[in-house]
Amino acid sequence: MASKEEENIQLAQIASKETEEMIGVDNEEANQLQANSNGKRLKRIDSLDLESSRVSGMASHGSVSINNHLHINLLTMASIFQLAFQSIGVVYGDIGTSPLYVFASTFTDGIHHPDDILGALSLIIYSLTLLPLVKYVFIVLWANDNGDGGTFALYSLICRHAKVSVVPNQQAEDTELSTYKLATPSRQLKRALKIKEALENSNAANGILLVLALLGTSMVIGDGVLTPCISVLSAVQGIQTVDKSLSQEAVAMISVAIIIILFSAQRFGTQKVGYSFAPAILIWYSFISIIGIYNIAKHDTSVFKAFNPKYIFDYFKRNTKQGWISLGGIVLCITGTEAMFADLGHFSVRSIQIAFTGIVYPALICAYVGQAAYLRKFPENVADTFYKSTPNAVYWPMFVVAIIAAVIASQAMISATFSIIKQSMALDCFPRVTVIHTSSKYEGQVYIPEINFILMIACVVVTAAFKDTTRIGNAYGIAVVGVMIVTSTFLTLVMLIIWQTHLFLVVSFVIVFGAIEMVFFSAVLYKFPEGGYLPLAFAAVLLLVMYVWHYVHVKRYAYELEQKVSTEFMLSLGSSLSVTKVPGIGLLYTELAQGVPAIFEHFVRNLPAIHSVLVFVCVKYLPVNTVPAGERFLFRHIGPKEQKMYRCIARYGYRDTRTGNVEFENQLLEFLKGFILSDNIYSYHLNNQPESEGNNCERAESIVDIGAVSENAAMNACLMERVEEELDFLEDAKKTGVVYLLGDSEVVASKDSSLFKRFIVNYAYDILRRNCRKGQAALEIPHRNLLQVGMTYYI
Repeated sequence: MASKEEENIQLAQIASKETEEMIGVDNEEANQLQANSNGKRLKRIDSLDLESSRVSGMASHGSVSINNHLHINLLTMASIFQLAFQSIGVVYGDIGTSPLYVFASTFTDGIHHPDDILGALSLIIYSLTLLPLVKYVFIVLWANDNGDGGTFALYSLICRHAKVSVVPNQQAEDTELSTYKLATPSRQLKRALKIKEALENSNAANGILLVLALLGTSMVIGDGVLTPCISVLSAVQGIQTVDKSLSQEAVAMISVAIIIILFSAQRFGTQKVGYSFAPAILIWYSFISIIGIYNIAKHDTSVFKAFNPKYIFDYFKRNTKQGWISLGGIVLCITGTEAMFADLGHFSVRSIQIAFTGIVYPALICAYVGQAAYLRKFPENVADTFYKSTPNAVYWPMFVVAIIAAVIASQAMISATFSIIKQSMALDCFPRVTVIHTSSKYEGQVYIPEINFILMIACVVVTAAFKDTTRIGNAYGIAVVGVMIVTSTFLTLVMLIIWQTHLFLVVSFVIVFGAIEMVFFSAVLYKFPEGGYLPLAFAAVLLLVMYVWHYVHVKRYAYELEQKVSTEFMLSLGSSLSVTKVPGIGLLYTELAQGVPAIFEHFVRNLPAIHSVLVFVCVKYLPVNTVPAGERFLFRHIGPKEQKMYRCIARYGYRDTRTGNVEFENQLLEFLKGFILSDNIYSYHLNNQPESEGNNCERAESIVDIGAVSENAAMNACLMERVEEELDFLEDAKKTGVVYLLGDSEVVASKDSSLFKRFIVNYAYDILRRNCRKGQAALEIPHRNLLQVGMTYYI
């Protein structure tokens, strides 16, 4: 008994030390708590998570500054250059292979004036400079969500600063996470607060933001389909230059075989793929740079005049409508730009910036200027500019490298697709699929087998059906510009609400980049009948899937919240003779962050037995990319303490990986022990105070000075005996076994629902639910420990 008491005393002292280190209770609070212990009533805060997040072992790193926390995670320079090298193979393959088809797609009817080449080159130079370099490298990349990029990262960033999420599971304590970073400068604060308030009070604005996020995601996935098609086809077509007998059907079949090999390699992960592909892409950039410089020196050095934007105005003056239509080809020089942002979670801001400014941008400028120099002398070869401008001595090496580079180009958008789908799943905007983390070092590197297979089938069908890069290029432009417009829209909100940028700079950003993107978009829409419908069709299907899944999830959550179990029922469980207590621990999973789900009452009424220790577990994803392990679990009592019912909220970011079932179970129970210890210390302190007012079903523990109590606790044998008894009870229950209670709910539209709503809920959602990954599989729950409870939700 003595050793047990000593052990619990040490545990209390450790709790005190951890609380002081991790929470950093200031002097005023400590003095107030000391005064409370001398006879004043304790200050109560009736918020579950705010209090339970302060108990030993479960607190946020309050005294540890965010800057110090982030400093620990800063990559070394060696790692930055290592990631920059990898990013060349993963991120920049797509934009790097654009020289294969840009001039051919721009001048589909041939070149009618020599200076049109200079006009097109000037458009290419300034498109590359303004959009990928200025907008993305120097502006958009800094709008990352703690290192994650993409449409959903921007959306979650906005949701974190303005309550625009349509799922009502936000809690004030979520803002205490070290990764939330809500502190903003005071300048322009008044304007930012007005915009934030307007967004929060408008359901229409919330819905529009969600649809924009889903639309941007759909467009990125559409890019993931079209990039392999156009890149591989354009590279393989080069063989027709030396073997004109090779038919277009044969070229398409060769391309299909290469695409299948590419998608088969995805299972090895981004890191291995990046290391394998990066040297080849580096060789590719070296080749196109050297050949570009060779063509400039040999054919026409006057092409440098294209750096004068005057030639852009002359080009449009000469060609008017035809010049505007040709922008659909010019825009292809910036394909893959969004991959820089969408793939950011795989790498880092600095690595992406170094690779683009140091290697990619200079090489592309050399390649396009060199091709323009060649076309000034041989304008009749514009349909096959790339291979015709390649010297005969290096034609075959260039052809081989082009094939390899085209395959690698597809990797950029494939990786981006995996990342963005994982993000959308975490925010309940995509059906559950298997996510495999392929790197133990970098969390953002993932592989999704189901999506990989669907992308492969879609690429094979498009390549085999179109067989031509011109029509695929028409489709490609819409997807590229569509994603850019969505990114610009979200970035404008980030500037106004989060960065609080000066209004003049925000307006300048919108006018300059918005005008450029809208002009490009109008040009690519002109080619809608010639293949432009393809990405819009992809986007429409994906948008429908994501919207249906999210819509039903929100409605189901609202139903559960409305039908939650009453306080009276929970209190009656302790005195009810009809409910049997069985040994063991029950973990009942629920989506509710507050209240007890109706499925629990349904379970008890049909099977009147509950476990001796019952924990309601809510796995909750927050609009942050990661939640530190020390801030993951939040606990609270449900009902009287004697019932031994607890609520546990396990919080994750959209980039976090949920640990295996055994590890998760052990972590949860260890944190529960810490909560029990802190709860008893609080109760000991409270017993010396006047009786508190009220008694809620869910009882919250106040913040107390555990350090001040621990000395008294060490001398109090009754307290130590109670702690020992509860911890032993929990340990015995664990030895008996842990059973997982999971709802197998069927969602049905209510009888008074419209025909459209019944179609969405009863048919569209039901098809998705039956074909996605099951809840127990996603939570990695072993079948032998699983007890499912069926229930029908009418929404």
